[in-house]
Amino acid sequence: MFTGIVQGLGRVSRLEQGVLLVEAPEHLSPKALEVGESVAVNGVCLTVTPDNRYLRFDLSPETLERSSLGDLAEGATVNLERAMAANGRFGGHVVQGHVDATGTVVSVTPADNASIYRFQVPPEYDRYLIDKGSVTIEGISLTVVKPENGAFDTWIIPHTLQETNLGQKRPGDRVNLEFDVLAKYVERLLQARL
Repeated sequence: MFTGIVQGLGRVSRLEQGVLLVEAPEHLSPKALEVGESVAVNGVCLTVTPDNRYLRFDLSPETLERSSLGDLAEGATVNLERAMAANGRFGGHVVQGHVDATGTVVSVTPADNASIYRFQVPPEYDRYLIDKGSVTIEGISLTVVKPENGAFDTWIIPHTLQETNLGQKRPGDRVNLEFDVLAKYVERLLQARL
């Protein structure tokens, strides 16, 4: 489980034949992590595999199909978060690292001490967009604002732009989306009762 609080930025060294290699800061390097540990990369829960120099991850066809990880090019910046320790602080919201779908950046608008990012989601996920509800975008815990017809805003403060790769996203870019797991469970339980 993750919280959607990005702990560092990595840089893609290589992505080929289902293997992703990422250069990571010291506290997230292969020396700091154990083989088999879970790390969210742009919001996708991946397993660390053996490598002495890079964070190495094997990507399944399902992962490549459902997420935007296959779009990554050499040198791309990625958000990294280790799985939450049982005794850790809960800073964001419950994030599984199981991407539901990809969405699209619609617009980026400067505002007072913030930037307003508008995203579009596939129509079948519109029901999970609740004003002031939680959403994970590229592994970042964010708040839904003004959801309407599958689109919604998020207000991004300068700290988030500096500490994540969101500031590099432009209109038309694909992003990984994970909707609130609690809403999905409630929906499933209600469907069974109806």
